[in-house]
Amino acid sequence: MCYLTHGYRKNDDDVIKSAIFEYGGSQIIIVRDIEFYSMCEHHILPFFGKVHIGYVPNGSMVGLSKIARLVEVFARRLQVQERLTKEICDSLFKTLSTHGVIVMIEGQHLCMQMRGVEKQGAVTTTLEYTGCFNEDSKRAEFLRLLGK
Repeated sequence: MCYLTHGYRKNDDDVIKSAIFEYGGSQIIIVRDIEFYSMCEHHILPFFGKVHIGYVPNGSMVGLSKIARLVEVFARRLQVQERLTKEICDSLFKTLSTHGVIVMIEGQHLCMQMRGVEKQGAVTTTLEYTGCFNEDSKRAEFLRLLGK
């Protein structure tokens, strides 16, 4: 269980701040299909899937592997998908001081597949965004680039 919850022993700010670089670009940077595994805090059963993250830099960018590590920090805690999406978005926005961040998670929950309604293949999608992604056109651009 220690490995499944090691995110409690990691600091999201430290992960991001370990690889921030100056960057003059102003278009969306997207890291997509980051796989994650987490444990549902309600049922103590796994949920897993893919995280897609986009952000618009404001003078700096973060090393790409640090984005995947950030996902790991929050996913390796007892979680719900909705909060996981928000925590990733808020952390990246706050620490990088971007123009905007958008996070989409597509997850499958074993609490829905193994118990209760027992629906196989159901996918839950959550979306959290801030800054320039409050504009419909920016969100649409992100989703188009993901092919969604």
